[in-house]
Amino acid sequence: MTRISNNNKSRQGQVRALVLTGYGLNCDYETDYSLRLAGAQSRRAHINEIIARAKKGLSDYHILVFGGGFSWADDHGAGVLMATKLRHQLGDQIKQFIEDGRLVIGICNGFQCLVNMGLLPGFDNVYEERRVALTFNDSGNFIDAWVKLRVNQNSHCIFTKGIKTMDLPVRHGEGKIVADDDTISALFSNNQVAMQYADESGDQANGAWPFNPNGSIKDIAGICDKSGRIFGLMPHPEAFNHYTNHPGWTRKKEELRRQGKTIETEQGEGIRIFKNAVDYIRATVMEI
Repeated sequence: MTRISNNNKSRQGQVRALVLTGYGLNCDYETDYSLRLAGAQSRRAHINEIIARAKKGLSDYHILVFGGGFSWADDHGAGVLMATKLRHQLGDQIKQFIEDGRLVIGICNGFQCLVNMGLLPGFDNVYEERRVALTFNDSGNFIDAWVKLRVNQNSHCIFTKGIKTMDLPVRHGEGKIVADDDTISALFSNNQVAMQYADESGDQANGAWPFNPNGSIKDIAGICDKSGRIFGLMPHPEAFNHYTNHPGWTRKKEELRRQGKTIETEQGEGIRIFKNAVDYIRATVMEI
């Protein structure tokens, strides 16, 4: 069982999440809100603030979020400059954060950053080697749409436990996952492919547009490291924090009304990903 020590007894019992912001990241408010709905004590902080207090490290937090946006305007490639800055300024602290058994999630631009840093796929617990790239969509255009996802039930991913399929929005210009054949094979054999794009029935998209929105190899939408504690995905779970975020919410509400039913919860499906993280920390960390 992982032990994360904290001498501040007044904060015991609180699952604390840190959402990075600044330099063009623009999904921090939604992500912070989603984590709070999931039961975490969440805090938004500018990257420079975390660097300035680097000696203290990230020890105050249990969940670290690399959120979506357009860090450094995607100059030199999406997530590249963000990865470079964090690797050189906070690399040791992030490595310690991972070794302490805590959770890391990268969403969209954050996912791009994680693969550029080498935190994913993290084969053999090596978190400095870049093995995967996220490149331009096959369409050559930015895409903003809703997609259906199927979840690998054999994956160790903490964030996707208990989820079979879900709808989430994508909004990116560089979301196509590419890697050499050996890397792709290893991702699947290790069950590190946590999510794939699916068709309307929940079956694998098999590259078909628009179900696979970017041409990602083998329809890969999200991957984790072998421990399941580091997770990156292109779709935005924080953007489905309320059931009315979904474009089909009125149809679903009317269908339920005709069956004499009502919406069971106002929370959107995306909150399940964050709640899994919060529940994991509560269940496995002895001191928080």
